[in-house]
Amino acid sequence: MRSALKLSLFLFPLFMLGEKSFSLSNYEINQICKKERKGSICIKILKEKRNNLQKGNLIEIPVIPFRK
Repeated sequence: MRSALKLSLFLFPLFMLGEKSFSLSNYEINQICKKERKGSICIKILKEKRNNLQKGNLIEIPVIPFRK
């Protein structure tokens, strides 16, 4: 009984959140690319990545090291 309850509590969020992808809005893309030197290229790249994410394709996410 307990294992069935744990299994259902584990699987429920997967089914509820599985089809949603959280991508950037146009405003957020513009705010990020405002600081870049070539803003139009930055906007184009981020919009392509957003479209690929919404289609379900894999995207590459760069990791920027933190500096103090």
